[in-house]
Amino acid sequence: MSAMHRLFVALDMPAAVNDSLIALCQGVSGAKWADSGPFHLTLRFIGDADDGLLQEIQYALAKIEAPAFDLALKGVGYFPPRGPAKILWAGIEDAPLLLHLRGQVAAMFEAIGLEPERRKFAPHITLARFKRGPAAARVGEFLASHALFRTEPFPITQFHLYSSRLRLGGALHRIEASYPLRDAAAMWSALEMDELDA
Repeated sequence: MSAMHRLFVALDMPAAVNDSLIALCQGVSGAKWADSGPFHLTLRFIGDADDGLLQEIQYALAKIEAPAFDLALKGVGYFPPRGPAKILWAGIEDAPLLLHLRGQVAAMFEAIGLEPERRKFAPHITLARFKRGPAAARVGEFLASHALFRTEPFPITQFHLYSSRLRLGGALHRIEASYPLRDAAAMWSALEMDELDA
């Protein structure tokens, strides 16, 4: 019998960035703060997949050729933008190569027949979730006190396929496969050579 896997594709945050995010996770009553384990930025949530689809996804992701890039976190906010907050998040500074990588992942998944995501991609790192809407004043205080939150740029050199197992204490995440990103200078040089040969 084929096992089922709850899958998503994500970027890991380095230790120093992780520590900065942990420092944000306080001060709003009723918040279920994220575990102190490594934070991640989800590129694509997949959902349940059997062993066969898991293997197909692994092969598809291995075909991606995208350059490594620097990323910086900037600002905080909440979803949904109207009404009581359900998620508090840390934002991402503009990163065209992040969007390029995400587009490659989406294209590969469409090529193997996965349904495209309906929601627009809004890159963020989840800090907390709420079962009931928190007091608006508390959320406002959190946003105001961390409005200038920013990290130094840090390198993203790989992305991961994760599985997630739901349990009472929260989801347990495991890396199923990792995929390196290419050195940007070498990649652009190879592309230029291809153009010259064409």
